[in-house]
Amino acid sequence: MRFDFTTIPDRHGHDAIAVDGLGDGTGFSPAAPKKGFDSIPLWVADMSFATAPSVTRAIHERVNHPFFGYYEASDAYYQAIIEWHRTRKGIDELRPEHIGYENGVLGGVVSALNVLCSRGDNVLVHSPTYVGFTAVAEANGYHLIHSPLVLDEAGIWRMDLEDMERRIVNDHIHAVIFCSPHNPCGRVWERAELEQAMELFERHQVWVISDEIWSDLLLDGHTHIPTQSVSPWAHDHTVAFYAPSKTFNLAGLIGSYGIAYDPWLCDRINKEQSLTHYNAQNVLSMHALIGAYSEEGAAWTDELCQVLSANAALAHKRLNGYPGVSCAQPEGTYVLLADCRQWCDEHGVSYADFPRLGWDVGVTWHDGRLFACSGFVRIAVSVPHAQVEEALDRLDRYVF
Repeated sequence: MRFDFTTIPDRHGHDAIAVDGLGDGTGFSPAAPKKGFDSIPLWVADMSFATAPSVTRAIHERVNHPFFGYYEASDAYYQAIIEWHRTRKGIDELRPEHIGYENGVLGGVVSALNVLCSRGDNVLVHSPTYVGFTAVAEANGYHLIHSPLVLDEAGIWRMDLEDMERRIVNDHIHAVIFCSPHNPCGRVWERAELEQAMELFERHQVWVISDEIWSDLLLDGHTHIPTQSVSPWAHDHTVAFYAPSKTFNLAGLIGSYGIAYDPWLCDRINKEQSLTHYNAQNVLSMHALIGAYSEEGAAWTDELCQVLSANAALAHKRLNGYPGVSCAQPEGTYVLLADCRQWCDEHGVSYADFPRLGWDVGVTWHDGRLFACSGFVRIAVSVPHAQVEEALDRLDRYVF
């Protein structure tokens, strides 16, 4: 490999929530481990890998020009996004006028909801549900209606179209927050699945807000299909949000973008995004994206996906080897969702108390209750392979 994904970094004292943000386990963060154990950060969805060299080089080159006054997004910024979507996602029609800026994908979700819904509206989501969707929707006056994903006989998470339609009709739903690839289940939706979902949404005139931030993190050769590409209706009734932050570990720099092709939808969302007068990217964030969405950044991403595929395969095999634990094979993202309910029931451990068994020994996985799936844990395997092995060895010795 050209790039180093084996070094285990010391992140303490470098502002990293993953290691410095551990608390007592009563809120969003896991509890800190007991004395004698270091923390292996498998909870918050960022990575323990240094970003691509092309990113840091682009930032350094911009910092060497010490002028940081007002600016506008450059042609190079838009062209980097356009070329990335052309070469990585097969999209040839993207133009600068289709691209809108948002400080974060969740902010984009709220902007889209404010355009497409009225406060107090019901909004469809799939459960297990990304905790960020729950937080921003409820904080802004929307009610989430959960349609549970179901495991088929092959252990693959699937959408329940009948349940989705029933909830759309009964709860008068006009918008859905769609996650593709899905966090925390790790599904990369197949074209047929997307087509069926979009046909359902078209039948009931449901607008689609598609979070596609994970679309570059694909495991074992899976292919992401942009939601807007599956039908003419999806093309004009979907706003999709992306960012380099998940792929390149850049969440601290701030910056995402939305894509909408319908002129009315694009204009209305851009207007909504402008109303705070504080929704503007950092100039270093812009140059970081340009460095990320480069030929070298693409090569780095390809190698990263190989590393994550190996990590996910190991975790999937080992977790499914524990009696009373089951875990679907993720196809994208770097998160796995392990169902530990049977183990808890057999050992008299409450679903609320179970996550702490890992936290105590430094395996800082995430409590599934935050994702509307009590008795599960979400595990981010975005650390060097040796740390995944060590975390699983601790689970062997101290938990299972």
